[in-house]
Amino acid sequence: MNRRLLLALASVALLAATAGCTGIFGGDQISEKRLAGDSNATYNWNNSAAVTLNVTGGEYKAVYTFSNRSELSLFERESLGERTPVPIGTVRFRYPNGTVVSLGQEHVQKKKSKTVVSLPADSGKLAYTADHRGKSFSTPVYVEDSYEVILPKGMRVGTPILSQVRPTADDTTTIDGRVHLTWAEVTADNVVVRYYLARDLTIFVGIIGASILVALLGVAYFRLQIRQLEREREEMGLNVDTGDDEFDQGPPPGMG
Repeated sequence: MNRRLLLALASVALLAATAGCTGIFGGDQISEKRLAGDSNATYNWNNSAAVTLNVTGGEYKAVYTFSNRSELSLFERESLGERTPVPIGTVRFRYPNGTVVSLGQEHVQKKKSKTVVSLPADSGKLAYTADHRGKSFSTPVYVEDSYEVILPKGMRVGTPILSQVRPTADDTTTIDGRVHLTWAEVTADNVVVRYYLARDLTIFVGIIGASILVALLGVAYFRLQIRQLEREREEMGLNVDTGDDEFDQGPPPGMG
């Protein structure tokens, strides 16, 4: 066989083997640095809900309570419905005795459509952070249990046009300027919360009020123009009352 052909086949085989090794050994995995996160990072492990999602300006912190479970698969839905893995960070696990450990790549594997977290124990609490932007928050329901979503400080829900909560929360409370939404049990496919800044409501009400005022002024101006036209017609003698027209006085005498 031609030496050049053998060299070409060997190159192809090497590329295939390299690609396979990348998939096997995790060349596209979440970095250990991201998984370890800030060594001083803390989570609120004492939440009463089984799932707590604490949303802040640029990220959210999730805490999941597990019993008799070995792993958790995390994914996000793209605009076309495709699933993509969640690039989580600062991953911690808290054992029932209170011991907290960091989880690295031996426990966190990024697959094609999901991030799989293998739990070091079948009972305990898993916590992680993930990026978040905008005035809405949504997550697939990985665990059907009680939920709590804590909104960023100053954000509100309650005005239908400006906000949405799906499924409808069982309770809404405000603590230290932050809205807490709670559900006794969530069985829906997703939890979706769209919220607004408190001052946005004032701006919204102001816009609605100004729009109503402009509409009323428009109606008043329109009616004023109609009355002006009616007066002009009267002055020009165009408004002649034909209710008693002489041609409509009935038949001539003797022909009734």
